Amino acid sequence: MAKPRILVVGSCVMDMITHLKRVPNSGETVLGDRFTTAPGGKGANQAVQAARLGADVTMVGKVGRDAFGREMRSSLEKAGVNTAHLMECQEQSSAVGNILLETLEDGTSQNRITVVSGANMEIRPEEIAFLEQEIGQYDLVMLQLEIPMEINVLTADYARKKGVPVMLNSAPSAPLPEELIHHLTYISPNEHEAADLTGITIRPGSGMLEDARQAAACLLEQGIENVIITLGANGAVLMNKDEWIHVPCVEVPKVEDPTAAGDSFVASFCTGRYTGMNHRQALVFASHAAALTVSRLGAQPSLPDLGEVIKFMQERNCTILSGEDFNALL
Repeated sequence: MAKPRILVVGSCVMDMITHLKRVPNSGETVLGDRFTTAPGGKGANQAVQAARLGADVTMVGKVGRDAFGREMRSSLEKAGVNTAHLMECQEQSSAVGNILLETLEDGTSQNRITVVSGANMEIRPEEIAFLEQEIGQYDLVMLQLEIPMEINVLTADYARKKGVPVMLNSAPSAPLPEELIHHLTYISPNEHEAADLTGITIRPGSGMLEDARQAAACLLEQGIENVIITLGANGAVLMNKDEWIHVPCVEVPKVEDPTAAGDSFVASFCTGRYTGMNHRQALVFASHAAALTVSRLGAQPSLPDLGEVIKFMQERNCTILSGEDFNALL
């Protein structure tokens, strides 16, 4: 199987994580259990996950000229990501994310995240102009919505002109300009983001898959080639003009931290797909990677490597890939 070359144009965020049993109400102070920090940001998370799974990854983004920026660059480089085009901003600090990680009575966790964008929003069109000539060397471009929309539009336009597929992880939720939509090979919202983009509510319960099908069909009608909608504990679906695929969520004994689960899923799907997997195989591969991610704490520290994902799939008797396929991946 081929080693894909992936370009990520996106965000770097230093996550500041407060672990607590209950989030405070308005005007209330609650004592937390502990505090940790970890490099994150949707772009950087996806770059690290793809690199840990064996892809050749280049990251384009911007950090502040500060300790957080240096730490985030180091985390990317330790994962094997090329940071030659990770720029430094003098005017703004590195982006930070305030994560409240609430541990529920049943032992599971849920998060609430606030991001201060900082240097992420200081990327300028002239700073990525080099991609117009260089983007053709990549097999895939991955985008998210934590950087200026004009940068995403410009990058997608460069990619489309060179015939390079584009994946947009449409998070956090925001309206998408038509010039971006028409350049997308894949889009991967969660159920809430899909509802914002289509006006179709994806309701929990027995009708969820049908709602997801309608929302996916709406996005296909807008000109996107492939739509993936992640449904949390209900798995994920993929739809294009020829396929409708649903894969269930891979359960783990305990959800330690859902942070970066979506980033792990998207990056694992893209890596699997451009390694040679078909859509169903790539979705199953991504579901197992994301399951490992939620069983660990932190954003980038929780992202598994290829050996861990393969071992986990084999332990779960996953037969979507043959032994020869696994060996080829390694």
